[in-house]
Amino acid sequence: METAVEIFAAVNFVIIGLSHITQPTAWAEFFVWLRERGHAGVFVNGFISLGFGSIVVAFHNVWTGIPAILTIYGWLLILKALVAFTLPSYAMKSLQLVNPANAKKFAVAGFGLLLLGGLLIFSIVR
Repeated sequence: METAVEIFAAVNFVIIGLSHITQPTAWAEFFVWLRERGHAGVFVNGFISLGFGSIVVAFHNVWTGIPAILTIYGWLLILKALVAFTLPSYAMKSLQLVNPANAKKFAVAGFGLLLLGGLLIFSIVR
């Protein structure tokens, strides 16, 4: 099951990473749109984190080697979701940092996601 979760994560990281690199303005617009919805937008962001994070935490309890990075990432997403659902005003602060003028930051995050996806692929095929 762990390998299946790693493949799932690698596919998501690579596709979303490439999207962040090629469409940073669209990502900025998406998060501005979430912010405009107030706490409901924070909840949507929390659901996204909870969905991915709970799959990782439930089915990928690996604490050694490269795959441990995915387990840690999953737990961080669970923490992010917990904050979004219990302290939405605090979680809103990160959405307030996003604007189309600084959309290039999404491209930087995209390279980070590509790196994570690449590490997982390397770990799977070696």
